[in-house]
Amino acid sequence: MTDVTLGAVDAGPDSNGPGADRPNALPSRYATVGRTVAGKFAQLVVLLFAVSTLMFFLLRITGDPALTLAGENATPEQIAAIRAQYGLDDSLLVQYFRFLGQVAQLDFGESINTGENALDLVLDRVPKTLQLAVMAVIVNTLVAVPLGAWIGSRPNGRAQAVIGNVVFIGQGIPGYVVALVLIQLFSVRWQLLPSFGSEGWKTYILPTLSLAAFLVPRLTRVLSGNVSEAMEQDFVRTARAFGARHRTVVRRHALPNALLGASALIGTQFAYLLSGALITEVIFAWPGLGQLMIQSVEQLDFPVVQASVFVVAVLVFLTNTFTDVMLGVIDPRLRRKR
Repeated sequence: MTDVTLGAVDAGPDSNGPGADRPNALPSRYATVGRTVAGKFAQLVVLLFAVSTLMFFLLRITGDPALTLAGENATPEQIAAIRAQYGLDDSLLVQYFRFLGQVAQLDFGESINTGENALDLVLDRVPKTLQLAVMAVIVNTLVAVPLGAWIGSRPNGRAQAVIGNVVFIGQGIPGYVVALVLIQLFSVRWQLLPSFGSEGWKTYILPTLSLAAFLVPRLTRVLSGNVSEAMEQDFVRTARAFGARHRTVVRRHALPNALLGASALIGTQFAYLLSGALITEVIFAWPGLGQLMIQSVEQLDFPVVQASVFVVAVLVFLTNTFTDVMLGVIDPRLRRKR
């Protein structure tokens, strides 16, 4: 018996005791992070390959950019020369593999219309789109969070029911309709705010409100539902039993739990704005990525369209990844699952 006891004590680092795996905990954590990063990178590569391939073939179906560049009165010789200049006279398969090789080097060629580097043109427009998206998400959060908490805290209240119906109706109104109404009121009738451009802080107001008006109803409904569900949980009943006021219960107990579920929606809405604010940017002549994409599609400027789609795909992927990481940080349950 004594020998067995001594053997257990002298087992040292190879022991199976409680602290035996501590030296390997940190490398194991690094290995997990490394696998996660590698997996995300692989997903990004597959996504970019699929998006680039799809856009390449879809654009070739829309028309011949050589005819657009040559004009209506161009001779066949002029059209053939333009095709040869841009490599459009090669077979579709040759063009595709050449395109993949260029994409791997982040080289999308030059704009057919301006002759500038296509990727540089796109990257110059990204900050304006990001500014508009960030401001719209901020306004959306500032309005939808308190409104959703108020509706969800008393779902059977008369005032909450009326506002809830208004929010439900507002969810079906397209953003461009709100944009046109705002222009008609604030720019045409009252002449208070400019309706186009991006010079000065006033030019940000109408496009930001247009995008936020499209986002607020959805986030409000999700938050109100989450708050209403949280108000029925045991921890809320316990807080009430200890004499906490209704406002305190909503602010300190129900709303924080409701925001966990709504955080994913906020990230999704921001990703949507990066790719879905095209019509709003065109309506307000906003010099962002969306306006550039629309113009490039109309002019069959293949390099710029392909670069735009590539950059949007990267931005959306990074936004979704960041949202996923933040959800793991703020929600302990997700961390435990991972």
